[in-house]
Amino acid sequence: MKLRDIAQFLGAALEGNPDQEILDVAKIEEAGEGNLSFLANPKYARYLASTRASAVIVGRTVAVEDRPPTLPMLSLLRVDDPYVGFVRALAKFHPPRPPLPPGIHPSAVIDPTATLAPEVRVGPHAVIGARCRIGGRAMIGPCTVLGDDAQVGEDSILYANVSVREGCRIGSRCIVQPGAVIGSDGFGFAPQPDGTYEKIPQMGTVVIEDDVEVGANTTVDRATLGETRIRKGTKLDNLIQVAHNVVIGENTVIAAQAGISGSTRIGNNVMIGGQVGFTGHIEVADGVKIGAQSGVHRSLTTVNGTYFGTPAYPHREAMRIYGSFPQLPDLLATVRDLVKRFQHPPPPPSPPAAGGDKPQGGGSRQP
Repeated sequence: MKLRDIAQFLGAALEGNPDQEILDVAKIEEAGEGNLSFLANPKYARYLASTRASAVIVGRTVAVEDRPPTLPMLSLLRVDDPYVGFVRALAKFHPPRPPLPPGIHPSAVIDPTATLAPEVRVGPHAVIGARCRIGGRAMIGPCTVLGDDAQVGEDSILYANVSVREGCRIGSRCIVQPGAVIGSDGFGFAPQPDGTYEKIPQMGTVVIEDDVEVGANTTVDRATLGETRIRKGTKLDNLIQVAHNVVIGENTVIAAQAGISGSTRIGNNVMIGGQVGFTGHIEVADGVKIGAQSGVHRSLTTVNGTYFGTPAYPHREAMRIYGSFPQLPDLLATVRDLVKRFQHPPPPPSPPAAGGDKPQGGGSRQP
């Protein structure tokens, strides 16, 4: 593809050779002739001077400095957001392939009361239960199981070994990665006088709205009563636990291994790092950012606030707390020394001897 065509596709300002042929995309530190790369993170800016890529997608004001004249000419595609530009270019060179061929595999088991819209694809050994409804062009991967009365919207993709239990609903254009479980029982047990536990029936459901992605081996528990709901545009990474009756707002992103306890409500446009843990029955305001491995034990009510630590503190306060940790050994030694001095004070000085302040010897002679 000619560089001029890529520039037009991206709406980029082109500096360089418009006739340059671009064969593929690559990372800036590994790219070679015929490759298109990008620069979004400033820590990679040094590679502009040494990259062998034929063209790089950059911001509007990025400058190329100290590039040796012996290297091939470097063309620039200037855009407002280089990362978004690169993602679009990547999709242009490597358009996504449908994970399944057209049609329904003969080994799939589909209840006669299920409704499948036109162009639905179903993989080998998939199971679709009674009264399920599958929207147009949706894809149900190999060995995926949909319980009775489950729903999947138009253009959604459920990869291999996904379980969607009875009555759960998945919207349109959703992606559910392999091994995810939608609608498993919430963790509810009532303690008994004899020390045993009686299981609390989990009678609710899960609703996943449009344009949500659920990562591999992530679990979303059904509600005890009512709904566990993930609102539109939200993205869940792999190995996340979403407990019963949780509500996650729109366009929120959650990284791997986070755990959200029951009845917690998370706002819109929240960003949650890996391995963050939430206690139950709390609320997180819109736009909040939470650093990796934080422990959230109370509601975070400041819109657009940033938090970090266990327990989670506002970011600036957390940095002061964690910045003090390296000083603790010296501080502890000082405290121990002070305690030792207090418990074992030095003996008081001895009083002066009698007459000790009189002059020694003969003294001066009077005239």
